[in-house]
Amino acid sequence: MFFLSLIQHTLRLPPHLLSLPLPEAIRGELEKLFVDKVIAQLGLCISVYDIQSIHGGFIFAGDGASTYTVDFRLIMFRPFEGEILSGKVGASDANGLRLSVGFFKDIFLPVHLLPNPSKFEDGRWTWLYCDTELTIEQDDEIRFRVHKISYPPIPLEQENDAKAFAPMVITASIDFDGLGPISWWV
Repeated sequence: MFFLSLIQHTLRLPPHLLSLPLPEAIRGELEKLFVDKVIAQLGLCISVYDIQSIHGGFIFAGDGASTYTVDFRLIMFRPFEGEILSGKVGASDANGLRLSVGFFKDIFLPVHLLPNPSKFEDGRWTWLYCDTELTIEQDDEIRFRVHKISYPPIPLEQENDAKAFAPMVITASIDFDGLGPISWWV
């Protein structure tokens, strides 16, 4: 779910930061650039783990900032396919469920990956198991399997009333024993 990723980046360090110790100033700029951002095929950046090396310090003509080549490691969030995670139900509609793991909310559980047979009534999903109806309520703690991770292309244009673009989307599944709301299994 979490892993380290080694990155090399050419970083422009503004002159007002040159009074700070160099590693501290560079770390601050790297955090502004990368933390809480999705890097395609790598995942969501959680934090700068460490700085491996700093090279350069060139000042280009007409620019008062120094430019460094920095090798550093980032802590990334990207679960692997098949991994079991725990989260909360954020929303429910006829298309499926929206889940959250707290710091990441772009998890979608489509209808075809719900336990079969399931039905949607009164704004909630219900699994019909034998003669029992097991419901999935808003804010239920839910255990799910990562089915797929996708990185949709950035839209060139977006309508004003369209929902916000998600650069990383996790598709989840609960169609397996032990998955679904925790209350089903205790």
